[in-house]
Formats: sequence, C-alpha cells, structure tokens
Amino acid sequence: MSPPAGPTGQPAPDRATPDRPVGAHTPTSGGLAKATLPYVDATGAEVAQVYVGNSRGWALPPGDPGQDALFRTGCAERGLPVFIHASLLVNLGSPTAETVRRSAETLAHALRRGAAIGAQGVVFHAGSAVDAGHAEAALRQVREALLPLLDEAMAAEGPRLLVEPSAGGGRSLASRVEHLGPYLDAVDRHPWLGVCFDTCHAWAAGHDLAAEGGMTATLDTLAATVGADRLRLVHANDSKDLCGSTRDRHETIGKGSIGEPAFAELMTHPATAGVPVLVETPGGDRGAGHAADITTLRRLRP
Repeated sequence: MSPPAGPTGQPAPDRATPDRPVGAHTPTSGGLAKATLPYVDATGAEVAQVYVGNSRGWALPPGDPGQDALFRTGCAERGLPVFIHASLLVNLGSPTAETVRRSAETLAHALRRGAAIGAQGVVFHAGSAVDAGHAEAALRQVREALLPLLDEAMAAEGPRLLVEPSAGGGRSLASRVEHLGPYLDAVDRHPWLGVCFDTCHAWAAGHDLAAEGGMTATLDTLAATVGADRLRLVHANDSKDLCGSTRDRHETIGKGSIGEPAFAELMTHPATAGVPVLVETPGGDRGAGHAADITTLRRLRP
C-alpha cells in the first residue's frame, strides 16, 4: 500500500532511511509532536530540524515531557533523524561577557533538550568577534565555553554540537569554509564538534557555487579543512543575492542566484554521502514550498 498523502498532496517518504536524507526546518508552535510530525508527513521530509526555544530570544523553556515522548515515538516510527537549531543570538565570540554567558547557557539547554527528544546534533552559528581587536580573544572564549560542553555531551553520548559558518561580515569567526580550520583548532579538534554547511552562507561569504564545479571545489576544500566524518548536516538553501554579498536571504531551490546545477553537485559529492540535507527555504502555504524543495533534492540525489 502506498503511504498516505499529507495536506500538500506530497506522499510520506519511504521509511527506509536513504543515504542523504532530505528534509526541512519544521514549525513547533502548538506542541513539538503535534506541530512537527504532521508537517513532516505533509512535506515528505526524511529529516527534521526544530527550535526548542525562541529563535531570537534567550528564554530556556523546559519542554513538555508528554510532547517529548510522543515526538520521540513518532520519529522512531518514521526513522526520522532530528536536529536542533540553537537561538540565532548565540555568539561565543562576543566582546560582551553577558552575551557569551547566555550563549553558553543556551547551548547547554539545547543539548539537554536534544538528549530528551533524541536529536543527533545542535546547530549554532560560529559567531563574531564584533570588534577588530577582539578576534584572538574571541577564539579563546570559544575554547573556554565549548570544551566543557563538548566533554559533557561526549561522555553522555548525547547530541553533537555542529558549528555553522556564517554569511560573512561583522568580524565573523568563520564564514568561508577554510576558516573552520582555526575554529576547530581552538577546541583541539574535539571529536564531538561537527560541522553544518549552509549553501546560502557559503555563497554569501564568497564561494562561487554557481560556477561549473564551484560546489564541488567548495566541498573539496571543506573536506580537506575539517577532515573525514566532521560534516554532519547540510543546510541546502538557494540565495536571493549575489555571490559575496554577505547577505543571508534564502530562496527556493533553483529559483535563486545559486541555481539547481550546484545542488546536483551537492547531492552527488562524496563529502555529503550519508549526511542529512535540510532546507530552510520559504515554506509557503502549509509547507508546500518545502515539499517542492524536498522533491527537487530527492530527484537530484543518486
């Protein structure tokens, strides 16, 4: 029997987890299980990413144990890998001590919530030194904040932390993929620190993914910089802006300035084998936009 179609008409995916599972950032308003699982089914998602707090705030909600249990059961039934995106305010490189403190607390909270819901990883932005003279101190702050979190998460066999390079500008600590080398070195290349590669961020930071072989060259550089098995998640987003703009404005796959051929390279590159791929593109009415992008990426994978 064919799987039932969701509200968008998109069939639920084959529950045998594929290589390079494709999914989306999903809504949670109304309850983690109540909101996310129907959205996953409606869009055909094979992997999901969620917030466990306000994306632009410092509040650390404890979560609902009942919803957590239903969510874990629902994900297990679907064979659905899950990731958390930490608050966008997180900046371990900030020259403001209170921001660094709250950033560390936010990551600790996301790791706890990740363990409660069975998440594989917690994505956070690499951060910014903000001031030109603060770059060296910023990486020391990254080390001091991350090492205890990484040690604790590894000892508990909990979710990994996944650093996501930014779109550039503002004294970013890591925007181009080669910048990940010093960032990883700051924490002694701790085994529990993985990488999330965002195509829109890389494009905004100056990687010409739209050139023939551009995505391949960027992923080659990423693999050479971070090593094998460090890439744990991909955010596949087209862009509304030009290469090197430092602007992070996502567009539907194939409708932006990066273009579909680059995503074909992404979905067949050896570095992405076995790595989940998520869209954070415009979702549209009831997830129709995400469903379309998921269908595109599934078509492009081997």
